[in-house]
Amino acid sequence: MSEPPETLLVTVNGNDRPGVSSALFDAVEPFGVDVVDIEQVVVRGHLTLALLLTGWTDRDGLRAAVHAAGRRLDLQVATQWGHGDNAERRSGRAAVVVIGAPLASRHVAAVTAAVAGEGANIDRIRRLARYPVTTVELDVSGADVSALRARLATVATEHRVDVAVAPGGLDRRGRRLVVMDVDSTLIQDEVIELIARHAGTEAEVAAVTERAMRGELDFEESLRARVATLAGTPAAVLEEVREQVRLTPGARTLVRTLHRLGMTVALVSGGFVEVVEPLAADLGIRHVRANRLEVSGGVLTGRVLGAVVDRAAKASALREFAAAEGLPLARTVAVGDGANDLDMLAAAGLGVAFNAKPLVRQQADTAVNVPHLDAVLFLLGISREEVEDADAADGTPTPAPPVPLRG
Repeated sequence: MSEPPETLLVTVNGNDRPGVSSALFDAVEPFGVDVVDIEQVVVRGHLTLALLLTGWTDRDGLRAAVHAAGRRLDLQVATQWGHGDNAERRSGRAAVVVIGAPLASRHVAAVTAAVAGEGANIDRIRRLARYPVTTVELDVSGADVSALRARLATVATEHRVDVAVAPGGLDRRGRRLVVMDVDSTLIQDEVIELIARHAGTEAEVAAVTERAMRGELDFEESLRARVATLAGTPAAVLEEVREQVRLTPGARTLVRTLHRLGMTVALVSGGFVEVVEPLAADLGIRHVRANRLEVSGGVLTGRVLGAVVDRAAKASALREFAAAEGLPLARTVAVGDGANDLDMLAAAGLGVAFNAKPLVRQQADTAVNVPHLDAVLFLLGISREEVEDADAADGTPTPAPPVPLRG
């Protein structure tokens, strides 16, 4: 087997300004080199540029020219001879996303130690967002994704930081189906509690909810019991409830951005279509599954029509919507907060517990514990900057960033 060609690795550091790359390539062009690899990053005005070159006509002359160009540009230049591309191809690629509000150094230290503990390597780190939460993505190779996810789940719990692990490569890209719960996920409210407020049955609904939390009732029994307290309530109050519903911060940004990327969004709720469908229409969401309240003579009867949308029905809806979109389950994302979402979270390629109960956080693939639903975008590798650039291009208002950090 023939030896790989000799290469020269050139690493450049210093203050960034226009024309640096151009000047360096002007310096090496007379030597007839081929570019094997190139990477550049600028952090707060500081440039790091790496070039891997081969095929020169004058070995010593090339090295001297590179260092001379560095002196002219007042940049630090280091060179290293080698063979091939100086990189071992590693399998087991994964994307590790870390979210903090704030993101402390101890969080990053714990995550990177866990990656190293699994025998994996961090090939690249980039910041996805600095507000409303600080988010970084680690491009990892040499990982057993399942083992790494389990280890980092422990780190997330112990250090109270959100960490998501997803397969890298092509699995990171492409069209997806994102299925969301509604109450306490897409919206900040519990719709049945809003209806009960109008009906004057808040205490009765709360009592049923407490029984369900003690394990005395399953979801279907609990829902039917709570809906029964609404009997005789004018159906017209549903319009008032729709006006009272508050979207979770970042919900519009999440849905808008997913739609721009050609992804499909669906809503699956143990709540009621009378509220969910108008929400979906407002957000441009086509797929909806929820319960329907029975109305007779202009008032609620205290019953629901048809089968109740429970945890099994939510998972079935996710599978049905994925099939309708021609997507495998591996290309689906489910987002929810309660035990009623567990089957759906388990069925999805990526299950996200959003500000969820402890049991749900433990069983989901990852958890988001910040009050910004658009943080889900970061789990998919979409940066805040990309979202804002797209908003600016079509004139969509975006929140102003916070005051920049000093220093």
